[in-house]
Amino acid sequence: MSRIGKKPVELPSGVEAKVSGQTVEVKGPKGTRSFTATDDVNIAVEDNVVNVTPRGSSKRAKQQWGMSRTQVANLVTGVSQGFKKELEINGVGYRAQAQGNVLKLSLGLSHEVNFDVPEGVTVTTPKPTEIIVEGNDQQQVGEVAAKIREWRKPEPYKGKGIKYKDEYIFRKEGKKK
Repeated sequence: MSRIGKKPVELPSGVEAKVSGQTVEVKGPKGTRSFTATDDVNIAVEDNVVNVTPRGSSKRAKQQWGMSRTQVANLVTGVSQGFKKELEINGVGYRAQAQGNVLKLSLGLSHEVNFDVPEGVTVTTPKPTEIIVEGNDQQQVGEVAAKIREWRKPEPYKGKGIKYKDEYIFRKEGKKK
């Protein structure tokens, strides 16, 4: 039995869900998102609650049950609150600047990095050393944040680089004489 799959997904006010076949479409203040489930689960909307139930008791049906419920919950969260990743830049001369649909990064390279922000994601820089990635698709927000971080991962000796705000960098001691 899936502990996650058993929980119903409640729809907050201003959010509505519609099921057609195996596709769930969720509309809210931050946009519209949809998810197509496999044939191993049933999805039903009743009284502002989305229920996901397995078809049969096969191993695959049980696996898809929890995963499908989580996907629907992420759709609801995305269209109501949205997702957000915060990045910090550490290092002398390292900074970021958002200009429209382009993020300009100065990371100690011989050139400035111009990162094109994909559609559906917004990137803001409240401070030159802080980057906030927001959107209604959790996977896309995480992927954009990871791609930005990839330009200069934090190193363990001085901690220079781009890191997630809540990330802990294991620090190493330098070489001794």
